[in-house]
Amino acid sequence: MKKFAIGCGILVVFGLIGLAVVLFAGLCYNRLVRLSQGVDKQWAQVQNVYQRRADLVPNLVATVSGAANFEKSTLTEITAARASVGKVVLDASKAPTETAKLAEFQRAQDGLSSALSRLLVVVERYPELKANANFRDLQAQLEGTENRIAVERARFNEAVQAYNTVIKSFPELFFAPMLGFKEKPYFTATAGAETPPKVQFDFGKPVPGPASAKP
Repeated sequence: MKKFAIGCGILVVFGLIGLAVVLFAGLCYNRLVRLSQGVDKQWAQVQNVYQRRADLVPNLVATVSGAANFEKSTLTEITAARASVGKVVLDASKAPTETAKLAEFQRAQDGLSSALSRLLVVVERYPELKANANFRDLQAQLEGTENRIAVERARFNEAVQAYNTVIKSFPELFFAPMLGFKEKPYFTATAGAETPPKVQFDFGKPVPGPASAKP
């Protein structure tokens, strides 16, 4: 009888320990879910602002192409860059978990950023565009969108950092793999991509070129 009571007591102790582990794992799971959803939410914001920029490109190209003798190669380049962005399709509701996928997305977006920067430099050679009300409106919208891209990208990295820090910290580091939570990749911009293109036009100054560079 005494042994039976001892055995029951041991089972109760182990049962309580097991229950405590389950409850603790549940708390960890809820925290990881909350942080993971925060990353997904911010990823959706990143996708939204990038899509907004892509939507502006056709109108921008159409307006600029109306200028006399505008450089067609520049328009072809920006159109091709926008097409490349459209080929990289990622789930807008869920942040990518593969570094390669995010890197592919970045390369396409950086290509469009570069093409837009070159377009804006070329545009400075066409003062008549300054008087175009549609162009001025697109200029303002593009500037605002580029700024939002920089902001949302930074917020996405902050959300990823918070999530990754937790899954590598005690006690979540023991439960995260078992619960299916893995480290998420950061949005790592290429050199110079953190600075949005300057959508400012000084039509009174010549465009810098090789001939104007100081030795």
